[in-house]
Amino acid sequence: MAKVISQETFDDTVKENVLEFEMSVEEAKEETIKQFQAQGVNLANIIVDLKVNSETGRPIVLERIEELKEIEQLTEENRKDFLEKVQVISEECSKTLPHRVLAAKNGANDALLNALKKVLDSEPRDKEVLYRILENLGILSEKQPDIFTHDCLHAAIRLLQTETDESCVRECLRWLQKVCILHEMNRQMIIEEGAVKTLKNFLATRSPVLVRELCSLFRNLVLDDDIRVEFGKAHEHARTIAESCLADLTKLLYDFKGDRDVVSDLLLTIATLTVRNEYCLLVEDAGGLKFTLSAMGEHSESLKLLREGLKLLKALAGNDAVKVKIIQQGAAPLITSLLSTHQANESLVRYALAAIAMLTLRVKENSQAFFDAGAAEVIVGCMKVHEKSKFVQRSGAHSIRNMVSRSRDQCNAFISQGAEDVLNLALKEHPSITYDVKSALRDLGVTVQLNEEWTGTAEKNITK
Repeated sequence: MAKVISQETFDDTVKENVLEFEMSVEEAKEETIKQFQAQGVNLANIIVDLKVNSETGRPIVLERIEELKEIEQLTEENRKDFLEKVQVISEECSKTLPHRVLAAKNGANDALLNALKKVLDSEPRDKEVLYRILENLGILSEKQPDIFTHDCLHAAIRLLQTETDESCVRECLRWLQKVCILHEMNRQMIIEEGAVKTLKNFLATRSPVLVRELCSLFRNLVLDDDIRVEFGKAHEHARTIAESCLADLTKLLYDFKGDRDVVSDLLLTIATLTVRNEYCLLVEDAGGLKFTLSAMGEHSESLKLLREGLKLLKALAGNDAVKVKIIQQGAAPLITSLLSTHQANESLVRYALAAIAMLTLRVKENSQAFFDAGAAEVIVGCMKVHEKSKFVQRSGAHSIRNMVSRSRDQCNAFISQGAEDVLNLALKEHPSITYDVKSALRDLGVTVQLNEEWTGTAEKNITK
């Protein structure tokens, strides 16, 4: 079994080689690595490329963190020195996660948070210093959200409530985005502290940058990616945000209709938050459906906008009344045309087929609208092009099944396009979606070997 050492042991040995044996920093590092490797030590967990002070032999980043802790008050005299220290920490922490872990372990987060509080208390605030602190807090939190605390959140909320500088607000929103990833407790803390009320105020801004950052934060708050938590509150968070902000987010589509990037982010965020039946009606009433179909038709070459628009249509189809309106407003020929045009793009095909499957589920009239638009040929054609994509094959199978299940007269059209062969090939290529594919084959009325999932057991008479 290989031996292991701590980062402190490695750094102390480098320091000893520099001070005791008067080696250069590079020579000291090289000699230290050779020493430990000769002893059979595994250095996989050691950061060997830390910048070291040639005079003291200590890692420069650790020295700067200690110096940062000693600054009691930010003044015009020590401002430049402060920014230089923060820059060193930023450069080191930007390298790898181990660099950030080392910095946090040695108090970088607390030192930066204290500096942030000092700037927030000052009047007027030094915008450059504030920006650099927030930027560094974001860098430090990348992939280590555990360092985020209630004190951090309170400082962030205070800044968002009082700061008007766009760059500083943007960095604060980015900081909050990062601490939400892979951390359910942080997400719950942000929601429970009432941050949504503060965040909602930025929906009134006309800044495309802030709107996009805010959308990203909303989406991160409804993630469910923390394996340490058995049951998350993604749905509850989505409901909290939706009830406060969904109507305003939908109306923003019209304010930024000329900016594809903002519109794409808004469409995705609205789709992510539309998790209840009544929210579908809310978005439709606010003009979300009309705008989405219009934007997809107008920007038919923008794959990102189309993809997010298809996600929203699928989400809105969760309400039966809205599902009917989607087709009545011309979605069937539009989606079929886009699917045909972008047949080679696996991602767009996947979401388009998923939207078709949802829109045709249990609604015969919707199925007929897609059939009249020529969807049978296009669906089968897409499945042939992307036969290696499990996601395309599954969504394609769902689309075929939902279209023919209440419209048996469509079966021959699908079969004539080669649907049976495509589905049988999918059975061989993707065993994990066997149930979905066999369901499509069954409803097509072709030969399929169905497995009896459960036969039950005979009751036995027990006599005493």
